[in-house]
Amino acid sequence: MLTALTHNLSANTRPGRLQAFLRRTDGNVSIEFAFYAPLLLALFASIYTFFDAFRRDSVNLKAAYTISDLISRETTAINDAYLDSMFEMAKLLIRSDSQLGLRVSVIRWDDGDNKYYVDWSSVRGTSETIWTDGTINTVSSKLPDMPDQERVILVETFNEMEPAFNIGLPTLDLDNFIFTRPRFAPLVAFEGTATGSGDHNDGGEGID
Repeated sequence: MLTALTHNLSANTRPGRLQAFLRRTDGNVSIEFAFYAPLLLALFASIYTFFDAFRRDSVNLKAAYTISDLISRETTAINDAYLDSMFEMAKLLIRSDSQLGLRVSVIRWDDGDNKYYVDWSSVRGTSETIWTDGTINTVSSKLPDMPDQERVILVETFNEMEPAFNIGLPTLDLDNFIFTRPRFAPLVAFEGTATGSGDHNDGGEGID
């Protein structure tokens, strides 16, 4: 009995049959797909997440430049309704489901004091802190070199981005710091401030 069992086992596992089994390719595609599909999906998710991050960063930057350019063309004092409209436009340009912050300021350089001063500063959205004469010089390294009593319009946007897929990226802070010289006037004033004068009402109602 033992001899017969050994003979049958040897016959079933002889080298010819073993080699034939190893040469068979039945089911290879399914096995390879099971191995590679998770890797491919992870790769596609990573590529999309990084692409979306760069795209949204670019959109935020373009929105900040657009607002800065529009304000730089003003020749009369702007007001709260004007900044409200700029904020609403920024939200439309960015089209983000996250909260947006906007800070607009006019900065002046004083050569005699060797420091920057703030003509006015205003915030919208998640931004809460305005620049003052005492705080603006903490970011002097980011501001341009200017002649005495020259002014620039400083536009800052603040937006957080949650990555589209959880690939290890943290929440990204898409902050922009854009400055532009006034184009057609020595300064862009704000109504109600020491440098503010004129009227920017165009006969319409402000944005609700």
